[in-house]
Amino acid sequence: MYNYRAPRRELQFVLHEVLQAAQVLTTLGRPDINEELIDGIMEEGARFSEGVLSPLNASGDWQPPTITDGVVTASAGFKEAYRLFREGGWTGMSADTAVGGQGLPALAHIPVGEMLCSAAMAWRMASGLSEGAIAALTRHASEDIKARYLPQLVSGEWTGTMCLTEPQAGTDLAILRTRAEGAADGSYKISGTKIYISWGEHDLTDNIVHLVLARLPDAVAGTKGISLFLVPKRLEGRANGVSCLSIEHKMGIHGSPTCVMSFDNAQGWLVGKEGGGLACMFTMMNHARLGVGLQGLGISERALQASCTYAFERLQGRSVRGPQAPDKNADPIAVHADVRRMLLTQKALTEGERLLAYYTYMLEDTEQLAPTAPERERAGLLLALLVPIVKARLTESGVECASLAIQVHGGAGFIRDTGVEQYLRDSKITCIYEGTNGIQALDLLGRKVLANGGESLKLINAEIAATLAADMPQSLRSWATLLQLALQEWAELTRLVAERVAKDPDELGAVAVDYLHYAGYVLTAWCWLKAAMVASLKLGATKAEAPFYEGKLMAAQFYFERILPRTLSHAAAVRAGVASVPILRAEQLCG
Repeated sequence: MYNYRAPRRELQFVLHEVLQAAQVLTTLGRPDINEELIDGIMEEGARFSEGVLSPLNASGDWQPPTITDGVVTASAGFKEAYRLFREGGWTGMSADTAVGGQGLPALAHIPVGEMLCSAAMAWRMASGLSEGAIAALTRHASEDIKARYLPQLVSGEWTGTMCLTEPQAGTDLAILRTRAEGAADGSYKISGTKIYISWGEHDLTDNIVHLVLARLPDAVAGTKGISLFLVPKRLEGRANGVSCLSIEHKMGIHGSPTCVMSFDNAQGWLVGKEGGGLACMFTMMNHARLGVGLQGLGISERALQASCTYAFERLQGRSVRGPQAPDKNADPIAVHADVRRMLLTQKALTEGERLLAYYTYMLEDTEQLAPTAPERERAGLLLALLVPIVKARLTESGVECASLAIQVHGGAGFIRDTGVEQYLRDSKITCIYEGTNGIQALDLLGRKVLANGGESLKLINAEIAATLAADMPQSLRSWATLLQLALQEWAELTRLVAERVAKDPDELGAVAVDYLHYAGYVLTAWCWLKAAMVASLKLGATKAEAPFYEGKLMAAQFYFERILPRTLSHAAAVRAGVASVPILRAEQLCG
């Protein structure tokens, strides 16, 4: 088993050297958030993640929560860890100070969120869902609901959930059946069954605040007839018609109780307007989608760490270039070219996509804090474009990096005792929940690109063009050229898809996933170019950290030469279009 080590130096590089977070936050009206404060928050988060949470990752997997008579008991150690988390003030990092939060911008608290995902993803889901519930209530709930529920959620006294999915309605929320009937006192009675509710029942807290999508009796059909309701597990100490029927037996994230929840005339209150439930819930879902991207990143980082440790400790064979450890009976497997390939793939994906994710969170800060409306609107358009890309690309990379970690370990990776096989099992759900990655692709291409005539693409192209126009060492110019060519092809593919979709809407679904991955690889190349520009300058100015910056340039080279070419196959698939995905009969496909 491997213990997690927070990547402190890597996070400082991303935040301080590339994104210049403190300077950005000063321009956004938060000069109180300086580098020293960000580092202090990171260090305390690292201590908690390494010392308290990381040991629970494996134990929660081996000893999942249990249910007895509808009461769910969390895995051993989870409740105590949550108590320490509350006492440390971590539950209200991003919440408004008016309700007891710390009011920290994303760039100051997201590093801690990543650490929590790496340390024990299944545990982290409980507090992450609460943060989403806080965001939704802050934006959409009445002042009365905010006063009654936000302080307890922010303090961590209670946790929150999101209840969307039903047995007959997965992604298609238009056919959900949960009912809401108005009561004389202005509240509502909620009845129905929801499935796949993460942390829907547990013993970490005495109360749980469920945000539930339901239909009023006279609601119109489809998604426009869905409303959002706040339904607490308990009201003034008494049960409220909310119960857990069972917890799922899953492939991974065993430490997170995934519940089947029953609402039987449970008392609840409307959040937002009647029929506006989906719009309200999307505040929580967009928060969650970026959070799931962080989960993918967290697993990639932990898998990378395990691979590095094993590759430099495991002795097997000799380098084809001659013994690299002549004082030992074999060389570390890290000397072998194929192992180096796997390690660099993990590093290039993890560190490049971390920068993309943190840049996206910087846009979230800008959308909320920028002094002018045009700045906020521009950041909002860019943020909307990047959310599905971050969610999908980082989670797919989490699966890839976890799989590579097993491969680096060989047979030892397939054995539970090493712990790395858990990373792969845990990672797969991130590609599925909070909207499958196929849904993210449809959202990107249909809503974020084609629906606004490519306006968002023009904005991100302007950002990338500024990087390409900046002074950079001549050694990086070939990478800049590769990025420029990929940008041109991205624009060509967008025009092609727009023309085809106008004639046949089925083209959208046929190419959306490949389009998203193309975009993600190009954007990560941009991030690596920015990182390489900084690393080149720093390498020339200091010798003390030469290995760190040399590693950055090695990973950047690997990305441009080995990973960016993946866009070629995605571009070919987009050009092939719907004609290459014919409609099939079962007997044609299955025999």
